Amino acid sequence: MAKLARDRNAIVCFKSTGGQEWQLWALLEAEGVAARQVPPAQVKAFAQSRGTRAKADRIDAELIARFFAFRPEAGRSLPTEKIRILRALTSKRAQLVEMRKRLLAQIRAHQKLGNAAMFEDVDSELKHRIDSLIKELKDRITRAIASDHQLSETAIVLRSIRGIGLIVSTMLIAEMPEIRTITGEEAAALTGLAPVAHDSGTLRGKRAIAGGRRALRHVIFQAALVAAH
Repeated sequence: MAKLARDRNAIVCFKSTGGQEWQLWALLEAEGVAARQVPPAQVKAFAQSRGTRAKADRIDAELIARFFAFRPEAGRSLPTEKIRILRALTSKRAQLVEMRKRLLAQIRAHQKLGNAAMFEDVDSELKHRIDSLIKELKDRITRAIASDHQLSETAIVLRSIRGIGLIVSTMLIAEMPEIRTITGEEAAALTGLAPVAHDSGTLRGKRAIAGGRRALRHVIFQAALVAAH
């Protein structure tokens, strides 16, 4: 693939697939081949606008190519290695936080059933271990940001905003590496927080938010709640 792309001076495009595309992306970059990740939702909308309903690998490949030719600015370049490390650390931390949430829900359920004492030792040890791992990842995130001057500067600016702390600022840096070069309106659109109008003639419809980078939308909403109080 790399040889074919180089011979044709082509750009390799692909949809995000829940992280499975990262190895391909890194290998193409290492071979000096330009590669771009395109948003699946936008490719799907593009297919619908063309009346394409059939789904097959060859059809998908053609749609991705046509979409990128139509909207080249929608393609994302491979983030730097430090950004990829930050993304992996924040993703693993989020996974552990979710595990702790489920564990606490189970502990409350045991208490309601009156059998909390039966599992107290196990639950206590498990919670302590998860808390310890979350703290360890938080420390690694802090060190990763502190080791890079540009990332550290960006984090300081972000944390000066009410409601934004270590985790939210890290998520913004990891999931929106272009944050230093875009406007507030563009950032809102990328996170799916820009209200979309639904107007027709004299009718002024209800505004709604949709799409964007889901992981970011959640943490920014939480930050807004903190800032509001």
